Amino acid sequence: MTSDKPDFLHEAGPAAWRVAAQVVTAVGQVLLWILTGVGRLLRPITNRLVAALYGRSTPPPASPPYGGPPPYATPDGTLFTRQPVPPPGAAAPPARPPKTPPLLRWAHAWRRFGESWAYGPVTGAILAVAALIELPLHHLPVVSLSGAFALAATLPLMFRRESLRPASAIVLGALAASLLSGQQVLLTTAFAGLYTLYLLAQQLPRQSTGVLGVCSVVAVGVVYLASGSLDDIPWLAGFTAVIAAIGLGDARRTVESAEASVDEERERSSETLTQLNAAQREQAILRERARIARELHDVVAHSVSMIAVQAETAPYTMRDLSPEAKKGFGEIAGAAREALEEMRRLLTVLRAEPGAEPEVTPQPRLDRLGELIDSHRGAGGDARLTVRGSARPLSTTIELSAYRIVQEALTNARRHAPGAQVNVELDYQGDRLAVRVTDDGATVAPTTTVNTDGRTKLMGHGLVGMRERATMLGGRFAAGPRPEGGFAVQAELPVGQNRRS
Repeated sequence: MTSDKPDFLHEAGPAAWRVAAQVVTAVGQVLLWILTGVGRLLRPITNRLVAALYGRSTPPPASPPYGGPPPYATPDGTLFTRQPVPPPGAAAPPARPPKTPPLLRWAHAWRRFGESWAYGPVTGAILAVAALIELPLHHLPVVSLSGAFALAATLPLMFRRESLRPASAIVLGALAASLLSGQQVLLTTAFAGLYTLYLLAQQLPRQSTGVLGVCSVVAVGVVYLASGSLDDIPWLAGFTAVIAAIGLGDARRTVESAEASVDEERERSSETLTQLNAAQREQAILRERARIARELHDVVAHSVSMIAVQAETAPYTMRDLSPEAKKGFGEIAGAAREALEEMRRLLTVLRAEPGAEPEVTPQPRLDRLGELIDSHRGAGGDARLTVRGSARPLSTTIELSAYRIVQEALTNARRHAPGAQVNVELDYQGDRLAVRVTDDGATVAPTTTVNTDGRTKLMGHGLVGMRERATMLGGRFAAGPRPEGGFAVQAELPVGQNRRS
């Protein structure tokens, strides 16, 4: 036997639900229209209030100081003022320092007041005066037992920063005595008691805070049972207020402890990072100096060896030498051999590196810059060499340092600005050799550009080596981003005697 009742329920239920949903939607939409209209009407007032408190987000249009063009507005409504160029000889208008919004000024002033010594005495005195003013509102005389309890429950808060626990004992004891004696509870004394619990929970350890919470709840329960001072306040509200004050103080203490721990950890991390960076930089300097020393040994050892050989062979190749001259050449040869021995003994420590193999190839000079440019192009780079001035042979040390500076600069360009156009310039300036390597900071990808401002940090060790080479020779070195884009490395090396060593 079938019935139409289930079908009716299935049809009526969803239909009624849809009707109710439509009614709720219509009412809500009407309320939204009303609130939107009220908001639009009040928008000028709220904008002025926000501007008065927080300052203007967009500066108002001002007349140009030299009669320039008026302000103009972009399509989105933002106002901009064209900055006119002052006429010749006219002094530029003094720059106005930005004004701090009023609300921020008030907040800063209150923070400074809260950090001063007068904060505790002033706020405690204000709370005591408020308690005395509240007494007549409850038809209680000021000079009475209620007035004495009111002062005892508020005035000690003036000394809460210097002696929190003794002041808290007086405040809470006076409040409990006034409630147990049947005195009417005041808003100011109740606030003083809750604020005292908050301060204690903020300062005491976690275990002591738990004991304080249990004792406070028991004390409030005893007051409810033994007197009628809190009859006008629901017992649930009284217990909740006490527990909330203690809980807020404990939460504040937890937050401050966590912030202090985070600050200490951040400070330790910063110190560790600083020490690590200093150690890495020192290691880079030492490694680069060792490499420079080894290269200079190869250069100087050749010259000293030539001096020793020529001094030893001079008595045999030069006739009619006096005994004094022969003795002098012998002393020169002996001194040269001693210098070589000392240099080899000193460089033995520098050469003793794990996995390092002795260098047997001759040290490069500036006549091999063409090969260096070709190898840079073969690695996918684009470089061009320009020589200015009168090119001439220089000392091996100068040419080796200039070659290494160019080599390191090209390596950095391939690493940090792949595909960039690199210009290598050598300028012979009489008593100096100027080396300049620049690139245009080409893009790595169609939508990604090289950050030349951060390249100094990325290639710091290479810059250390180049700077060490220039300064050890008495020259100058500079490196950094170019205003027009890209990176520049510049060095000036003193030439000294313009001959090969």
